[in-house]
Amino acid sequence: MKKNLLLQLKMVVCACIIIIPIITCSQTNDYSILKKEYNLAGNRLQETQYFFMESRLITYQLDGTRIGSDIFRLHLKYIPASISGEKDDQYTCVRFTVQLEDSLEVALPALENWTYVFKEGIDENGQVFGIDHGKFMNLVDERGKSVPTYHVYNAFIDFHGFCDVLAEPTSAGGGIQDLNTIGEKIVHAAAFTEPPVNLGNDILEGSFFKNGQVTLEFKGLSVVNGRSCALLEYDSGESSFKMIMKPIPNVQIETVGSSHYMGDIYKDFETNWVQKATLKEFVVSETALPMPPGKIDAVNERDILIRHVSQEEFLTN
Repeated sequence: MKKNLLLQLKMVVCACIIIIPIITCSQTNDYSILKKEYNLAGNRLQETQYFFMESRLITYQLDGTRIGSDIFRLHLKYIPASISGEKDDQYTCVRFTVQLEDSLEVALPALENWTYVFKEGIDENGQVFGIDHGKFMNLVDERGKSVPTYHVYNAFIDFHGFCDVLAEPTSAGGGIQDLNTIGEKIVHAAAFTEPPVNLGNDILEGSFFKNGQVTLEFKGLSVVNGRSCALLEYDSGESSFKMIMKPIPNVQIETVGSSHYMGDIYKDFETNWVQKATLKEFVVSETALPMPPGKIDAVNERDILIRHVSQEEFLTN
């Protein structure tokens, strides 16, 4: 009896060994979903959308030691004109907070419930995406203390760069509309562009950021927030920048450096809204000073996470 039982068990095990490869092969040989053509440039669903964005700036010493980490958090809402009754679609910064190094997280009152209209490119006032420079002048936190103005402003530029430039069709070609099948990769229209980065009295005119050969790749499929998404990878190539600053009257300093940023964008096939976006950027710079020590070398890392969230999560966090 014992011998018969062992024989039966052996037959069951052998059957499993035979069946499992058959099941596995039948699944992995179906490449139709990977070979089909997708439309990544459809119109976005015209309903109110909610986003959380966290930007983390890490500073390193030249020996690799981390010496500081600042966090910038943006709560952003999109309201289509069909719902608001306004002429244009609008974005509202419901809340913006800053956490510098080991200090407490504090809000920026001037940006609370600030509503603006996104514009492609550079507007008639030389402002990227139509973001009003005046909103960031003399910016202070809820305690009345000054904050790193440019990094606050740049959070809005980054958000629209990912969600409204890389993830949306371009009018001049070289955009997401040219990606139809998994594995395709293009040089994006943003390649080698040189947008201005001047901001009021903090960053003077003549300052710029020059992109390298920006590429966009349809890397695969994914699921975010329970929604089927296209997984896109972007890469800036060898980018560079120049910042001209006047911290006090009659003293002008310049910072030059290089940047390399890259990340992923997860775009919902059904609604055509970004469900998630990430960035990893490495920056090396040198600042020339008119006084000792003469120059300052810096190494920074930036990490960004954008999440599309529900209204409930947005209102409770």
